[in-house]
Amino acid sequence: MNLLKYLIVGFVFGIVLTKSEAVSWYRIYEMFQFESFHMYGIIMTAVITGLIGIQLIKKYNVKDVKGLPIVIQDKEKGTFRYWIGGLFFGLGWAMVGACPGPIFILLGSGFLSVGLILIGALLGTFLYGVFKDDLPH
Repeated sequence: MNLLKYLIVGFVFGIVLTKSEAVSWYRIYEMFQFESFHMYGIIMTAVITGLIGIQLIKKYNVKDVKGLPIVIQDKEKGTFRYWIGGLFFGLGWAMVGACPGPIFILLGSGFLSVGLILIGALLGTFLYGVFKDDLPH
């Protein structure tokens, strides 16, 4: 029963992304061609919502469902790895027209060819796990 709430949130998230056209290959193409503000508006809304949410958690010492305080760890210093990670993420997003969230939404919508993208994303994640100790962090 506890997992049901996560399933419901996932469905709502999928519906919101679909209705906002955030899973549309055309909208993603427009974004990477700098032809439309649509996707940038969605991303900025998400960033601002997250920023406000984190600040409220810190200010009011919000507790999790088990009653324990939510502790948000500070990020390690260093920007090189974030630039490289962002570059790979952005290149993958631009090449296939979907980031990780919409992959599942597109699969659920019946676009079975997106299964290949999911396999590639999982393979990339696996390879990172294999080689992460040898990569500069």
